[in-house]
Amino acid sequence: MLHHVGLNSAAELFDSIPEDLRLARNLDTTNALSEIELLSGFEQLAARNPGAQRTSFLGAGAYQHYVPTIVDHVISRSEFFTAYTPYQPEISQGTLQTIFEFQTLVCQLTGMEVANASMYDGSTALAEAVLMAERVTKRSKVVACGAIHPEYLEVITTYVQHAGIELAHAPVDSETGQTSDPKDLLDDKVAALVVQSPNFFGCVEDVTALAEKAHSVGALLIVAITESISLGLLKSPGACGADIVVAEGQSFGVPLSFGGPYVGLFATREKYASQIPGRLVGEAYDKEGRRGFVLTLATREQHIRREKATSNICTNEGLIALAATVYLETMGRRGIQEVAMQCAQKAAYAAKRISKLEGFSIPFNGPCFNEFVVRASVSAKELLSRLSSERNITGGFALSRYYPERPNEFLVCVTEMNSRSQIDALVEYLDSMALPFTNAERQASSAVSRPNGI
Repeated sequence: MLHHVGLNSAAELFDSIPEDLRLARNLDTTNALSEIELLSGFEQLAARNPGAQRTSFLGAGAYQHYVPTIVDHVISRSEFFTAYTPYQPEISQGTLQTIFEFQTLVCQLTGMEVANASMYDGSTALAEAVLMAERVTKRSKVVACGAIHPEYLEVITTYVQHAGIELAHAPVDSETGQTSDPKDLLDDKVAALVVQSPNFFGCVEDVTALAEKAHSVGALLIVAITESISLGLLKSPGACGADIVVAEGQSFGVPLSFGGPYVGLFATREKYASQIPGRLVGEAYDKEGRRGFVLTLATREQHIRREKATSNICTNEGLIALAATVYLETMGRRGIQEVAMQCAQKAAYAAKRISKLEGFSIPFNGPCFNEFVVRASVSAKELLSRLSSERNITGGFALSRYYPERPNEFLVCVTEMNSRSQIDALVEYLDSMALPFTNAERQASSAVSRPNGI
């Protein structure tokens, strides 16, 4: 290589680099390892992962659920290694069929009529839903409920700030943790009312009532879901009157993976199918009557001609959508319901026990699913830090990260992965480290004995 570039030595190749910046010693590398030694070394490294043996009650948009081993086995098959956009149906029937199955499952879960081939994640799916509502209604104002995940709201803001769309925010009721009546914000200029249920504080919203309010002014109702397992227990958004439903599908067989990749779910009414972003797989038949699958309602050129595209996203999380499909097919209707029931029951148990501790309260009395807010008499950030360092427990999410006015509150998430003994250990340690309420703090706390049931 040196000869071909006209040089005589490696030193001459690096002449342009000052000597004081060059490494003057040999690299400290070990000798080659055998496969047995290499695997052993990786196992030792993995054991150093602080989360490997850690009890976690962290949620806030990403959730720890059990992933059946069959999920990794199926998605590791060579047939699914290449997830190229399946524009050529003649050679992509397997991929197209799995996407079609995915779409069907999403429709069944959300109670909607049509779903797309998935999106990047829940936040971008929600932002795309807002843009879709603007196209459908030809209106330029959107009302977002204040209990939507703050990072989802940031993504929406990024999308709409240069699109000529006004974004208004509905407040949160201080007692229930649910969205306050948004009627004062709704008028004939509103394209959509956007709500998350269960919301960021874990409270289940009255989706039916919000749908009626949105529809009364000709607006659409967009429902976002970060904890998709809740669809196994709660009434589907479609049955509550939602027009567009988006969700983060990470709970369906996708590991936490340090934040991604995840998968966005997107479903809507059939009458809006032509405005749905991303790709849509449809069922077709050849001239001999054999069933097949094709991309439909959108040509490839639509994704290239930006001014006429329904989305700036021209791909999807194909492999992650496949994992979600395998998970849902494996668990089945009863399995998803069982997981959801365990989440709700364990969360109710944890909330009831914590609410009885001196120095702690549950500030919101709205119904919850598997997350709830805890108000302490001390700094939540400091409390969670001590819990982590002293007991190796991730006790929850400090709300001060997004809400500086809530320094003593944290969000606790309980899933089927948390045992009763783990919940009891969390309660025991909180009891041992809490300080008694002062009179002022008692007056400021809207404590309740326990959260309402589902």
